[in-house]
Amino acid sequence: MTSKNKIQTPPSQPRTTVERVRQYEALMPLLRAMFDEFKELSKKKPDAVLNKRKVELVNRLLKDVLAILEDEPSRPYLDLLDEDDLPQNSDVLLMLSQFVAAMSAFHDRYFGYDNKKNAYNTWRTE
Repeated sequence: MTSKNKIQTPPSQPRTTVERVRQYEALMPLLRAMFDEFKELSKKKPDAVLNKRKVELVNRLLKDVLAILEDEPSRPYLDLLDEDDLPQNSDVLLMLSQFVAAMSAFHDRYFGYDNKKNAYNTWRTE
């Protein structure tokens, strides 16, 4: 049998859980909205310092995002805001941009063609 006649199995594709997909779909619009809001704030007042309540609000969302990204390669580079050292708008924008990029990478990694389902534009789940 020549190599031409061998049946090739498709390469294995990375998969995630249905629960992480649900969380992604719930949190990504919130993360994007928060990013857009801080982008506008940062244009107006980049050096303005957040109050403790806003830091708590941002961290509450970011904690849930970190749970989705727990096993992803980008996870070691993502941190919560320091509630004791209140950040400026521009600092928050930088951190949120990293989270948005990590969530986009999550989407790119697990969404698309699924060779097990023989389907396009679908989440690849376990």
